[in-house]
Amino acid sequence: MTFEEFVASRLPALLRYAAVLTGDRDEARDLVQTVLAKVFASWGRVARADRPEAYVHRMLTNEFLNSRRGRRPRLVELTREVVSGRRAPTVADHAEQIGERGELWQRLQALPPRQRAVVVLRYYEGLSDAEIAHVLGCSTGTVRGHVSRAMAALRIQLTASAER
Repeated sequence: MTFEEFVASRLPALLRYAAVLTGDRDEARDLVQTVLAKVFASWGRVARADRPEAYVHRMLTNEFLNSRRGRRPRLVELTREVVSGRRAPTVADHAEQIGERGELWQRLQALPPRQRAVVVLRYYEGLSDAEIAHVLGCSTGTVRGHVSRAMAALRIQLTASAER
């Protein structure tokens, strides 16, 4: 599979995933663009991975978490030799639908970044604890701990708002 074929088939899903992670459609586009520039620059290595999409998911998650740590993002210089000059395929913006999910959406955005990432990977992407641990580079016990704390925080927030 070429880079262009990968992007054409997976861009909508990557944008949705990034939108749920960031909580902002424009930030999601920036995140995906940054990561796809890095993927393009190292496509040979990414394409050789057992599951290129999982590899890119991990890159998206790591870039998101790094941006929340206050680190400056690493910039990838795209020279003329690297970029062929063709425009990326245009896709429908599914992130707008995600942004209109109401109160639970706002509560999810209040979670710390790692807890939010774990909840999104588990309940939105449908990954197992082992797959999430692989994406985040941690143990399955850490994943379960993050999910437990995130769900407890969401329950507390929702209970408090229901009592008002």
